[in-house]
Amino acid sequence: MKPLPTAIAMTLLGLFGIHLHAAPLAIGAAAPEITAPDENGQPVKLGDLCAKGITLVYFYPKASTPGCTAQACSLRDSIVDLKKIGVNVIGVSHDTPAAQKAFKEKYQLPFTLIADSEGKVIAAFGVPTLPFGMAKRQSFLIRDGRVVWYSPNAQTATHAREVEDAVAALK
Repeated sequence: MKPLPTAIAMTLLGLFGIHLHAAPLAIGAAAPEITAPDENGQPVKLGDLCAKGITLVYFYPKASTPGCTAQACSLRDSIVDLKKIGVNVIGVSHDTPAAQKAFKEKYQLPFTLIADSEGKVIAAFGVPTLPFGMAKRQSFLIRDGRVVWYSPNAQTATHAREVEDAVAALK
């Protein structure tokens, strides 16, 4: 029996920001049926939001940081075009509802932000984590409850264009 070496190895991996995780949801996988609070602390059933139409579920490390702000503002600035092609946007990070609400208000973000401080949504989607449970920047397009596109390296300033191109390729 060697539980101590395993525990030490897991601790060291965590300290270096290397976290073991399940593989990200594959193309064709069902959207997770999971509930988490939004920026107002209200429970949101993600499966319900993804059941009809096209939904972008994008993960970002931390609200109000430069890269995450650029990504959110890219989506905000293109929200009219995204809605024209039928895309509903949902942002997810490990932040608290209060941090998400402040982020949403400061940058006038016109979409739901999920406060996944327990990491349940991050885990359900199989998104790798950075130190302190923060999600790696990744995105999923879900159409009618199924994953149809996945970006393991979502961009910041050009994320909206990346999503628009992905939706165009689906048609």
